[in-house]
Amino acid sequence: MAEARIKTTVVGSYPIPDWLAALPSEQALLDATRVVIHTQEQAGLDVVCDGELYRFDVNHPETNGMIEYFVQPLDGVRTRITFDELMGFRAQRGMRFRTRPPGVVEGPVGPGTLDLPQACSRARALAARPFKFTLTGPHMLAKTLVNKHYRDTAELAHAIGGALAAQVRHLEADVVQVDEANLPGNPDEWQWAAAAINRVLDAVPKGAKAAVHLCFGNYGGQSVQHGTWGKLMDYLNALHADHIVMECAHRPVEELAVFRELRPEIGMGVGVIDIKRTEVESAEEVARAIERAEKTLGAGRVRYVHPDCGFWMLKRNMADGKMRALVAGRDLYEGRAARRVA
Repeated sequence: MAEARIKTTVVGSYPIPDWLAALPSEQALLDATRVVIHTQEQAGLDVVCDGELYRFDVNHPETNGMIEYFVQPLDGVRTRITFDELMGFRAQRGMRFRTRPPGVVEGPVGPGTLDLPQACSRARALAARPFKFTLTGPHMLAKTLVNKHYRDTAELAHAIGGALAAQVRHLEADVVQVDEANLPGNPDEWQWAAAAINRVLDAVPKGAKAAVHLCFGNYGGQSVQHGTWGKLMDYLNALHADHIVMECAHRPVEELAVFRELRPEIGMGVGVIDIKRTEVESAEEVARAIERAEKTLGAGRVRYVHPDCGFWMLKRNMADGKMRALVAGRDLYEGRAARRVA
């Protein structure tokens, strides 16, 4: 059968297997990563991910390791938080989804002991299909830290972008995806956010695809940020990315139309699986969502379909069912299945 025109993939995270949480070890983590990747390959996904299992911090489930894993090893970041710093953090706008900051920046930010290339190579070795590696973007990381060194958050984000870029240029992956889950609620910060993330995207090795994922957050099935995609089109068009990976399934249908303004050089990734919904979608639902997106954006404009965000808050049977539905729906839409869209 000919290769699919629209590729299927995931955004990143996968539910932590109970046996890994009960008895964690390096070998158990490796075994769990192998299970996650093989499960995605069995489902038929075109581009697989490691599930981000090694980043999960049971003490900070609200961000599923999206923050602490990246900032606490950096040079210039102190992890001991004073009471005054804690209270100041809680007074910040947009930080109510966290109870405490991951650290305090009190010196120049550098790579420190962060080692993304090792995490990437370990997982890629387990994958038989094209592999995606994910990391959190500098805007979100800068917003969660207490800044006592740089002039403002924009300057801090730029420094974090440089530290991440130093790691990213050594990644061996088919796709490198940078995640920004705070910007949709703060669209007025788009200019410095774009400058910071482009430092990271420009470091993606030649031959790999640079991607950016944006969503409105998810905690307990609830959106964390509020806003619209229309306010971020200038940001999206400024990205040095091959494609974007967007939350669309949980958003108003009419909002899709704003992506007509996206530069044609940037591929569109459309969320067609709602991760805030526990019911598993049917192949027909997924196929109709793809059809609607292509009718709205134009034939051939959609390059990827995927869930809206990571799966980490769902049960494994739900995540697995949604991945199978994603592939079945894409195949149905492209005529790779016997049934046709109703």
